[in-house]
Amino acid sequence: MAKVADKYLKVDPWAIIEEGFDPERNRTSESIFSLGNEYMGVRGYADEGYSGDSLPGSYFNGLNEEMEVGNHYKGIIRSLRYMVNAVDWLYTRIAVDGESLDLARSNVKDYTRRLDLRTGTYKREFIWHLAGGKKLKVSFTRLVSMTMSHLGLQQVTFEPLNFTGTVDICTGLDFGMVHEERGQSMWKRLRSGGEGAVTAIMAGTLTTRNKLFSGFVLKSSQPVNTELVERERFIGRTFSLDLSQGEPASFTKLAVHVADSSASRTEEGLWTEGMELAATADRLEEHEVFADQASYWSSIWATSDITIEGDPENQQGIRFCIFQLVQTYHGDHPGYNIGAKGLTGEAYRGLAFWDTESYCLPFYLFNNPKAARSLLEFRYKTLPEAVQRGKEVDCEGAFYPIATIDGTESCDLWQHSNLQLHVGTAVSYGIWHYVKNTGDREFLYSKGAEMLIQISRFYASRGQWGQRSGKYGYFGVMGPDEFQLMVNNNCYINLMAKKLFEFTLDTVAEMKQKVPDEYAAVAAATALRDEELADWDNKREHMKIPLDTESGVYEEHDGFFDMPHIDIHSIPVTEFPLYSNWSYDRLYRYDMIKQPDVLMFMFLYNGEFSREAKLANYEYYESRCIHESSLSPSIHSILACEIGKPEEAYQFFEFATRLDLDNYNRNTREGLHTTSIAAAWMNIVYGFGGMRSDGPCLSFRPTLPRQWTSYSFQVRYEGVLLGITVNKDSVGFRAVDGGRTEVLIYDQPVIVDEAGTELPLGEGMMA
Repeated sequence: MAKVADKYLKVDPWAIIEEGFDPERNRTSESIFSLGNEYMGVRGYADEGYSGDSLPGSYFNGLNEEMEVGNHYKGIIRSLRYMVNAVDWLYTRIAVDGESLDLARSNVKDYTRRLDLRTGTYKREFIWHLAGGKKLKVSFTRLVSMTMSHLGLQQVTFEPLNFTGTVDICTGLDFGMVHEERGQSMWKRLRSGGEGAVTAIMAGTLTTRNKLFSGFVLKSSQPVNTELVERERFIGRTFSLDLSQGEPASFTKLAVHVADSSASRTEEGLWTEGMELAATADRLEEHEVFADQASYWSSIWATSDITIEGDPENQQGIRFCIFQLVQTYHGDHPGYNIGAKGLTGEAYRGLAFWDTESYCLPFYLFNNPKAARSLLEFRYKTLPEAVQRGKEVDCEGAFYPIATIDGTESCDLWQHSNLQLHVGTAVSYGIWHYVKNTGDREFLYSKGAEMLIQISRFYASRGQWGQRSGKYGYFGVMGPDEFQLMVNNNCYINLMAKKLFEFTLDTVAEMKQKVPDEYAAVAAATALRDEELADWDNKREHMKIPLDTESGVYEEHDGFFDMPHIDIHSIPVTEFPLYSNWSYDRLYRYDMIKQPDVLMFMFLYNGEFSREAKLANYEYYESRCIHESSLSPSIHSILACEIGKPEEAYQFFEFATRLDLDNYNRNTREGLHTTSIAAAWMNIVYGFGGMRSDGPCLSFRPTLPRQWTSYSFQVRYEGVLLGITVNKDSVGFRAVDGGRTEVLIYDQPVIVDEAGTELPLGEGMMA
């Protein structure tokens, strides 16, 4: 079952570098070299077109299409939404003497591509050997602006090495991009044309009527005469550049996009807004755009960098993870969410899962609280859809979907969309975790409380009372471990529902006492009744939590301990992934688990379980877990650190930061594992750093892997940026930008200020 690396990228602390073009790895590289800015994302596909195996992908957060599914039973969805491949704003076709550039056919040498993590730019260059012996160095540079979210920049440079002549170019905007799952473009042209320096096109999706405006302006190193080219879903410009031997010639395309997934703008209004925004791009200088991008990333690394001494591969890996997390989301557009592949590919259809609150939220919570709140704003924005979904499954309150892009359920597997109840508790945990560590009571009172009430209402109507046990619980469910289907009293779901009821009741009591007006407003908005509160308290008190008191092991669900046992190490490696090699029903016959379930709630509410309980449950469930989910190893690593299993902790960590860079799962070609990337950050901060954020205050128990000389990371807490450095002898804590706060270090309260504090590395804390 060991994962094997496919190493082909150069190790560099601040860049991702590929030397030489490998057609077999092209799709993988397209994912790795993706760029994004939360508003839009683009895969690292060839600007000039490529007739080989490729997934040209351009995506905009929230833009979606709809397709029907063949279900007809009540409560099972009949249509779903998915992220739609959009406009190719990098479209460029290049020819010299009638010979077209295409890496699948052209003779190219000295090929390199480089993603610069410090400047947020992606550059690809090579020497094109043309028929007749001409050599032309071609360079493509692109960025997606982090400060001007509508803006993308493409710069193409030509340097003739041994000739003088011309290069013919067609560059434009193409809505003919094929959405791979559907096998066609999902767009129709609404309007196109040129006004002044701007060339633009606007298109709409075929069924959902989402709209996207795209416009561009051209700048060139020499005067050029352009001609307008229009086709069904395309608009562009053709022109030629004069080439002199040894002298670079270039053009820059500044592309502006305005997306509308809510039908809030008319076609005329969107066109006018887009044209005005595109016109402002004409006043931008390229060097200013590059400088602005570099400045943005400089500020990110100043506050969010993780350094690792003695392990260059993981140093590169964790910076790549941080880079992609910031690209994917930074809270500038409240109401957006994070798809499982971010904006890097079409796998999982661009849908958001429960991973958002359970795996992604901690990174943003301790690096960019605004982004953390924005993630929760998405759940508030889509609360009406969750309430409607609750009605569809014969319940009250909010049933948050297992997979969504717009708040509606978009998982067409009923066993997941109808049985996986734990998204709601992940949302409530996210609210609790966010408010606890930011003190943002305003969010809790204005939006969080309303969500908590509606989520509690769902869990109060979805559960039942056991006729023999007399306990409350949930029947016919699937927990985080997706290898246990239609089970009763999944321990994770039951325990998290119990915590949900407690948090909701505490919030209501607090609001009644401290902000009675706000409470009255939310009670009226939700039609909350006092008898509901009493009911939730009763169900909380009598919630069934399956536990073997003798061993201290929580039973994952009723009957799990009596299931047939299978030695997971006896399964041949050739049978993985099991989803592809076992019949579907065979997965559910054993006490084998896909990913942490009991261990997951022990991580989330870490302080409520003793070390002995964690050890007993870790040893029982680790031997049964096959880690079919990329999210799984990080939780095991974090808990292994805590219970004194440093070697196991590092083994689980080994490929965390490089899961995509080294294509461990052999599916990076489909897009990056965004939530697993967030888990890699947690693995270092919560695992080796020993940070815990569920207690009275932030606490740390740092350890040092024997493979490392030292490491450092930073987290923002109570408005203070804490810098933590760990080496072979000591741990240091300092308030990087001033201020002071109290934290626990090895269970001792310590005031951390700008002067800093240094303590000996805890005994037994070095592997």
